[in-house]
Amino acid sequence: MKTPSSLENLIQALRCLPGVGPKSAQRMAYHLLQRDQNGARRLAQALDHALGTIRHCRLCNNFSEQEVCELCSSSKRDAGLLCVVEMPADLVMMEQTQGYRGLYFVLMGRLSPLDGVGPKEIHLDRLLKRATDGGVREVVLATNFTVEGEATAHYIGEMLKERGIKVTRIARGLPVGGELEHVDSGTLAQAVADRREV
Repeated sequence: MKTPSSLENLIQALRCLPGVGPKSAQRMAYHLLQRDQNGARRLAQALDHALGTIRHCRLCNNFSEQEVCELCSSSKRDAGLLCVVEMPADLVMMEQTQGYRGLYFVLMGRLSPLDGVGPKEIHLDRLLKRATDGGVREVVLATNFTVEGEATAHYIGEMLKERGIKVTRIARGLPVGGELEHVDSGTLAQAVADRREV
């Protein structure tokens, strides 16, 4: 039996989501059409609305409904600190710590030459312009501790240090409440290397 073309189009559209293969997309499509048509309408409307209103903040490159987002326009933030993160979800995690009060720049990715992601694709020209505008005294690199995240942090660090900008990297090591016997050797080695005076 041939699947109706509109159903097949829906299944294929759902496959654009990360981690959704053909079977998962098919289950989602069947669920939306058979069990939750109101949910499907809300999803379609929300997607349409978001695509029409969400853009990138002119300053930090995060998603925003305004030209300059709420964080960048806040007078309560320390404009001399600029934290570089890979994705909007990383910014959210940094904010949840309530330990950082500076501003951000969201790369929307990380350097990955094998995947065709270079400096242009992660907006390093905009980051450089933001970091050298005269108001930034320190750039905090908070990319992930993956091979690509480390390469991205190194590249940005070298680029900014050449221009006389202070660059720091978030620390890595033992989690709060962690016990040594349960920590992997790489994390423990890094914690020892990054030790500080008490």
